[in-house]
Amino acid sequence: MATQVVNQNQRVAAGDKTFGDFPPAVAEAVEQEAVTTSYPTGAVLFAEGQAPRGVFIVRKGRVKLSVCGSDGRTLILRIADQGCPLGVAAVVSGRQYEATAETQGPSEISFLRQSDLLRLMRQHGEFALWVTQQISQDYASTCREIRDLILSDSASEKLARLLVGWLDQNSKAKNPSQMKLAMTHEEIGQMIGSSRETVSRLLAGFKKQRIIQQSGSTLVIPNRVALESLITA
Repeated sequence: MATQVVNQNQRVAAGDKTFGDFPPAVAEAVEQEAVTTSYPTGAVLFAEGQAPRGVFIVRKGRVKLSVCGSDGRTLILRIADQGCPLGVAAVVSGRQYEATAETQGPSEISFLRQSDLLRLMRQHGEFALWVTQQISQDYASTCREIRDLILSDSASEKLARLLVGWLDQNSKAKNPSQMKLAMTHEEIGQMIGSSRETVSRLLAGFKKQRIIQQSGSTLVIPNRVALESLITA
């Protein structure tokens, strides 16, 4: 799929805090090399198996990372939001991108060329440490996802794990038990290795058991304990 660019060669706004923890000189050096582009929904930043060109950093919006099996089935690995760098391991190792990255809505993405990223790592220890931490976090996240998929005995348990994980991510929100469901049933199925029909049936069952409530795109989980009781492993 070709990537459609809406507005290219922007510079990141001064209020952006993605590199706010770096010393000013390091943050400035990174921002000087990072070119920000606006993308529409469904734009492919890079595809699984492509040679790495550079690292993409989400400044606004959300990006879906997925892999495709030989049978054509898609598995969504995770959803990256603001501040997340994408394709780091591939760029550092020189290997192909491990997944496909696709915007889930209008997004602003910064791009660091492979040569610039490696040069900045050599020049600035703080930036090299940040890159290493990102690779470590991606590895830990992948191991966790594999564990959840393998150890869960049923699609119901996999869905419960996913919802509990979203609750954890939403813990600092004003209402931590309430969240926007920005994914379709088909996409949720791709995250837990099930069909759209199975996800629809399970969510309907959760509603009937009053484990969840839903109004439009707003999902409310009033009883976390009841949801966690579905998780056995």
